[in-house]
Amino acid sequence: MRVPLFPLPKLVLFPGVLLPLYVFEPRYRALLADVQASGGPFGIVRIVVSSEESDRPFHERVSRVGTLAYLRQAQGHEDGTSTIVVAGGERFETQTFHLDQPYLSADVRLWPLDSEESEVERVSAGELLSALLRLRPGESEALRGAAPSEPLLLASFAAVNLPLTPEQREDALRAPTLGDRLDLLLGYVPREAKLLN
Repeated sequence: MRVPLFPLPKLVLFPGVLLPLYVFEPRYRALLADVQASGGPFGIVRIVVSSEESDRPFHERVSRVGTLAYLRQAQGHEDGTSTIVVAGGERFETQTFHLDQPYLSADVRLWPLDSEESEVERVSAGELLSALLRLRPGESEALRGAAPSEPLLLASFAAVNLPLTPEQREDALRAPTLGDRLDLLLGYVPREAKLLN
């Protein structure tokens, strides 16, 4: 499966998460036009090394794992820029990069997360939500209201709302199973929130 890629610094998209983006660079305007014409998804990958840190080619400075992004809303502006909202879909691994478009694209292999949603995973998801609420008591009511009940989506919700580094978020995205992802996120919860559980 070949998809256009939209690399972003410090950002990891998770399944089920809505992400607003402002599209202004010419290459990503071209990407958006192609995605709107095809109706297919594009991939979001993290820029691991910036151009200031290395002169390696762009495709060698982006992560090899990402998430498919499905266009949900698009609002064009008079200056040619657009405001869009995408929803995170399936996780993927890049196989081969292509440099024949104004934007980067790649052949990708979908990498489904093993998510049986057993009782153990539901309990872990509940613990993760409790820790998140205790960590952010001033926002607990809003967070509780916004939190999904499905463990996979709750893991995504926690990954976005916990104080994590981009590297920690990507480690969570790479977790082989839902149980591993939940355990990894619980391991990232600051000690003071864990002591209250």
